[in-house]
Amino acid sequence: MKKSFIALLAALMLAPALRADRGMWLPALIGTRIKDMRSKGFRLSAEDIYSVNKASLKDAVVLFNGGCTGELVSGEGLLLTNHHCGYGAIQSHSSVRHDYLTDGFWAMNRSEELPNPGLYVSFLVRMEDVTAQVLDGVRDDLPEARRDSLIRFNAARVVDAAVRGTDCRADVEPFFYGNQYFLFVYRNYTDVRLVAAPPSSIGKFGGDTDNWMWPRHTGDF
Repeated sequence: MKKSFIALLAALMLAPALRADRGMWLPALIGTRIKDMRSKGFRLSAEDIYSVNKASLKDAVVLFNGGCTGELVSGEGLLLTNHHCGYGAIQSHSSVRHDYLTDGFWAMNRSEELPNPGLYVSFLVRMEDVTAQVLDGVRDDLPEARRDSLIRFNAARVVDAAVRGTDCRADVEPFFYGNQYFLFVYRNYTDVRLVAAPPSSIGKFGGDTDNWMWPRHTGDF
């Protein structure tokens, strides 16, 4: 699911007929595609999508509780995620008296928002190609176990250097069948409150089967 978040953040799909230029691109590398995208009518710049030094689209897409995608929709931190991603949190607040899973929930003011201890949201601070560092010392003739061990060691060293002295966390992820590695640095926020949830008859309409179909008819938030 974490990789799904990374892919979703990069998924600016181009689909002109009879041309094989559709696909997904990492946000930090979107500059290699932006000229073609703008020729097709796209109005944002590459820095509008991904920028380390200023607000950009990357700051509006979050990793929800380590596994799901979320989207910021207000300057005060209101975010949306899928109903099934928040299902456990909704369930934890539900009771016979207040069956929020069945009936839904809506906080009418800040005092009615429900806290969720242990739940967190991660914002992407930056990403970086660290292929050279991760593959340092890795040779084609190395046994597979030794190769994997060395890659894990190098990746851990990259992560440690990236977060040392900060309040961030980081991961190194492989791409293109392990031929390229990227460092993702995140900042976590732990004050995540339940503001709204639709009844399950809306939020889970169609169940898991419908979750993988398109078009969908679910109020999945």
